[in-house]
Amino acid sequence: MQHDEVEEKFRIDKWLFAARFFKTRSLAAEEVERGRVTLNGQRVKPAKTVAVGDNLSIRIGNYQFDIEVLGLSNKRGSAPQAQQLYRETDESRVRREVVAARLKTQPQPFYTKGRPTKRDRREIERFRSNQNEF
Repeated sequence: MQHDEVEEKFRIDKWLFAARFFKTRSLAAEEVERGRVTLNGQRVKPAKTVAVGDNLSIRIGNYQFDIEVLGLSNKRGSAPQAQQLYRETDESRVRREVVAARLKTQPQPFYTKGRPTKRDRREIERFRSNQNEF
């Protein structure tokens, strides 16, 4: 091995964690394993090495990020440092904005947790009694 070559390897799961796409390295590795992250259009394993100039496609929930790797790091730094590691394509940014706008227009789902409280039950009874009057 030559002296000018970098000996440190930059695993894709560590890089995704350092670039702040995922909160934990294990979560990044799991998403890579599930095929939600592709490297240059190919599915890869979490131990695959990343190089400058590689293109990554990352799917997080409803959003799709298409990025180019600009820098390498295994250490998670601040958000401004993380943003120096990659550049998102303009098409990807526009696509994400369209998805975000579409999601904002949809009504929020109504979730309940378990049994209604005493207060909830009284509101339900009040609502039902008002419905019967008409």
